[in-house]
Amino acid sequence: MTQGVPQQSYEQFGPYGIPEPGAPAAPAPDPAPAPRKPGRDRYLDLLRSIALVRVVIYHLFGWAWLTVLFPSMGVMFALAGSLMARSLNRPAWGVVKGRVRRLLPPLWAFSAVLLTLMFAGGWNPTKNTEDSPAWALLELINYIVPIGAPPFPWLIGSKTGLLEDTWAVQAAGPLWYLRAYLWFVVASPLLLWAFRRAPWPTLLAPLALTAVVGTGVVTIPGETGNAVTDFAVYGGCWVLGFAHHEGMLKKIPRYGAVSGSSLLMAFGLWWASGHPGADGWNLNDIPLAQATWSFGFVVILLIYSPSWQELPGRLAKWDKLVTLSNNRAVTIYLWHNMLIMATVPILDRVYELPFMQGERAAATLDATYLMWMFFLVWPLIGLTIMAVGWIEDIAAQRRPRLWPNGVRRGGARRRSARG
Repeated sequence: MTQGVPQQSYEQFGPYGIPEPGAPAAPAPDPAPAPRKPGRDRYLDLLRSIALVRVVIYHLFGWAWLTVLFPSMGVMFALAGSLMARSLNRPAWGVVKGRVRRLLPPLWAFSAVLLTLMFAGGWNPTKNTEDSPAWALLELINYIVPIGAPPFPWLIGSKTGLLEDTWAVQAAGPLWYLRAYLWFVVASPLLLWAFRRAPWPTLLAPLALTAVVGTGVVTIPGETGNAVTDFAVYGGCWVLGFAHHEGMLKKIPRYGAVSGSSLLMAFGLWWASGHPGADGWNLNDIPLAQATWSFGFVVILLIYSPSWQELPGRLAKWDKLVTLSNNRAVTIYLWHNMLIMATVPILDRVYELPFMQGERAAATLDATYLMWMFFLVWPLIGLTIMAVGWIEDIAAQRRPRLWPNGVRRGGARRRSARG
């Protein structure tokens, strides 16, 4: 039979593969599916944007229930793990070096501002510390490469100053995430190798480790203990990112995955109820509850992952902001706490306006102060994106962009924004 002719009864064809008159026509082959365009998964981009917004709201209002409503850190580590697994299709050393290169320059810009303000406020890292002066100075390296916890003063300035005297603690607080991210990036080639050979043990090992180091069974003192605990708590979410990229989650029956995740999340809430932290049900203070709740939550988010190439329906109106927040995720995360504090001296000037001199006007501002901070912090984040966000482009070896929301001048949509 002529090559390329579908396998049919020979009587339908002449000697050269031409259908005989009156013979039934061979069915046309199904058209090949259109190849999927390469690009970013907009569902994952949307999750990252939601996580960033939730982080800002949590650090502004301090609502502990937000850690249950949407565990942002677990989601962000899972998304980063998925992207890391995709990148590791290339040589591991180049991928790790590229990820570290993209992380450090934005950190250096933030560290330069933070250290300048702390030194200007009279901070001396060699004083009021249990470490030797040489070691205290050596710890400053963590502002350059976040392998450990950077030092900072717990109190600086005065309560009656421009900022409250704990501003340095709040400004440096987000740096733990960069330390954990760096550890995961460096460990990813080994973790992915282990996952591909023993997926379930690799996936569940961080939860077991959390049960050991996050409950007091084994106590590791100091910042080393904090780093190991963070690695254990969010390690399961990072490896879940591997499972998502490798297609493992699609092989699990959805009802089974959701049922198992729900039981794990229920255990996390049960554990939190018996081991509340200083702020009650704040999962950030309860490692085992955070690990299990975040793990189950992320499984459900990823098991239903629709893999959008474009945001559908009403979500499409948020496309530009989603693109912008993903292109400037490191900038937003690093600076948001400092910008929240910067709203305070700005709003305090409002009390000096002539129409604010009455008791009723001042009381109204007092009652709505946090809400005004919320509205004011977003323009400040936007100004910071324009001021220093381009450093992320330099770090990624791209052309610097002032406002990378995926729109060209003139309003045309940039294709590469989804690429």
